[in-house]
Amino acid sequence: MKHFLIFALMTWGYTTTMAQTKVLFDDNWQFTRNGKTITVNLPHDWDIYEGPNPATGATKEGGGWFPGGKGEYRKMFKTPKADIVTLHFEGVYQKAEVIINGQKAGQHAYGYTPFTVDITPYLNKNERDNEVIVKVNNSEQPNCRWYSGSGIYRHVWLETKGRRYIDEWSVRVTTPDIHTVNLKADVVMEDGSRKPVERTIHVKNPHLWSTDDPYLYHTTIEAEGDVLPVTYGIRTIEYSSEKGLILNGKPILINGACVHHDDGVLGAMAFDAAEIRKVKLMKEAGFNLIRTAHNPTTRAFLDACDSLGMLVIDEVFDGWRTQKNPYDYSTLIDSCYREDIHAMVQRDRNHPSVICWSIGNEVIERKDIRVVTTARKLKKAILEMDNTRPVTEALCAWDNDWEIYDPHAEVLDIVGYNYMIHKHKSDHERDPKRVMWQTESYPRDAFKNWALVHEYPYIIGDIVWTGLDYLGESGIGRYYYEGERPGEHYVSGGQPDWHGAYCGDVDITGWRKPISHYREILWKTKNMPMHEWKDGQMSSTPIEDDGLYMAVKEPDGYHGKIHQTAWSVWPTWESWNWQGWEGKAIDVEVYTKDPQVKLFLNDKLIDTKNVNQSTEFKAIFQVPYEAGTLRAETCWGRIKTLSTAGEPAALRLTADKNSLNHDGQDLAFITVEVIDKNGNICPDAAIPCEAIVKGQGSMLSFASADLKDREPYTSPKVTTWKGRALLVVRSMQKRGKIQVSIKSSLPTATLNINSK
Repeated sequence: MKHFLIFALMTWGYTTTMAQTKVLFDDNWQFTRNGKTITVNLPHDWDIYEGPNPATGATKEGGGWFPGGKGEYRKMFKTPKADIVTLHFEGVYQKAEVIINGQKAGQHAYGYTPFTVDITPYLNKNERDNEVIVKVNNSEQPNCRWYSGSGIYRHVWLETKGRRYIDEWSVRVTTPDIHTVNLKADVVMEDGSRKPVERTIHVKNPHLWSTDDPYLYHTTIEAEGDVLPVTYGIRTIEYSSEKGLILNGKPILINGACVHHDDGVLGAMAFDAAEIRKVKLMKEAGFNLIRTAHNPTTRAFLDACDSLGMLVIDEVFDGWRTQKNPYDYSTLIDSCYREDIHAMVQRDRNHPSVICWSIGNEVIERKDIRVVTTARKLKKAILEMDNTRPVTEALCAWDNDWEIYDPHAEVLDIVGYNYMIHKHKSDHERDPKRVMWQTESYPRDAFKNWALVHEYPYIIGDIVWTGLDYLGESGIGRYYYEGERPGEHYVSGGQPDWHGAYCGDVDITGWRKPISHYREILWKTKNMPMHEWKDGQMSSTPIEDDGLYMAVKEPDGYHGKIHQTAWSVWPTWESWNWQGWEGKAIDVEVYTKDPQVKLFLNDKLIDTKNVNQSTEFKAIFQVPYEAGTLRAETCWGRIKTLSTAGEPAALRLTADKNSLNHDGQDLAFITVEVIDKNGNICPDAAIPCEAIVKGQGSMLSFASADLKDREPYTSPKVTTWKGRALLVVRSMQKRGKIQVSIKSSLPTATLNINSK
């Protein structure tokens, strides 16, 4: 058994101490590409401003058919009054070169790790103007198996320091026991030498951090006139093949999701509000862990995981020395793997949400015994920065070989299985101490994997591919109709009609697919009864809650004969609109852990079914289609209804917040729904719409979840898909009203948001 105790995170944002400051440096960059110059405010991703184009998209199917290429960012700024001035880049994709006043000050190749450039020697004296140029080269394509975006897509910070300051990346917070918090850091002295500083905090009654109660403490570390704020959480983690995973002394089973770095309709632009929303969507979908597939995530994402109670597997690389794409990390690994691993671990090691490091995913050279040496080197680089967490890696097999990877698996503290957990019994017999989790699984195998995790303690969790739909890896998870291009997303030539992945439990607009509700109900503890049946009647009024869900499987042949692919689930919708199918049977699926379900159509009982583990917690009813209202009721008093929608009558706008910070960085996500006169969503409505945003905000994106639509996501025009679209509005730097209007063939819909 291994035992780990944690930790803390650095507080980011605008920071001022006696010795150093950090100021957001995102505004007013001059961006030049293909001979055209515009003003942009970061984060910025030039790819998302263009629609996907299979004919010209250099990123190919893996990158969503977007262009890539080269770009250049310029900005003028005054010389700060400070002894040391640095620029900190949270992420630039990719191959960034930083030039100050015509002189090269630094460079960084890997697009997913942060880096800092000391620009002090290149600055003009006495607060004069300086010019910074950041050259970005994403022209070597393809270099990524998913959508990377292009440009300075994460924040930039202007940092100033005195002659003596605390190195924020040296800050370590550990807990030898839950009553003792140790803070350590290095003070950089005038001559460049380092002086260690330590502080011990005794906690009499610790309030432990957990997924249900993500409690955080706040303090500071001080030395040589410098003060840094520190926020920390205390928790314990244990794992073993006998007892599974233990959080704060209590067993926990991992219901996890792989999540790529993009923010869907925003491309790679990593706004804090979008990163927080992404974590919230996964939390609301019932997940308790996110695997950052397959690269380091953002600082804001991990901050959100800390504050919302989401566990994290922090992954550094996709592949290693043998290429998956011609210009991927295999071209860089020998020159900078240690630097990139250290950058990730130093930034992320104090986050209580991070419970494991991952060094790779499905590496191509897995049959070469030298892969074991590579795995050991990468793990060693992690342990140089943090030895308090286990190390994992996602292993796979695309043929019959599996057991030959045992020497590779032995390097790992927890072994990741991609689609291979069916090998668990024989693996456990060979190595009874091996702790396993399925680091990728097919969405349709939700019940099977839930059952395995609940039956075998050495399988500590299932992590589905994926929690969210994402851009790139075009066509994975799709279903298709007879006559459309057949095969998986990886067939020769790819799937040019698609520019994204449809394998997520949640689509890119934030709508939870039926598989998401089913998975959440599976992983919840047994629902307690709220009412009882007596003489065939309920004892009190039914109520609605999330322990019951109902959806309808699209009839095969309704739009065409349906074909599935490996990562797909059958197209299933919150819809009782199947005009033209009258009298023909349609499967209605009801998900619950309540033991009995009755289904009514227009108040007539269709059937009563028992629900338990043997039915996979589903009740499936065959119902001859008739317009009206379906109603599912359980013996414990839950109720769900689904009604046939009439003709589109209006647009309904719903914002995730009614006010924004006037910092130019805040976002409002506004759901656009087509509804009938009774307020029902019209599930088949395809209504062309145009967004108009006035006042102290601007339109950032307007899009549907249709991953075949080639309209640029930043266009003000979109056609609703399945009756829905999503508008994203960005705040400006002035207080006032933001007026949103959506024009269409229906009455114009309006919404006001405050910027304050």
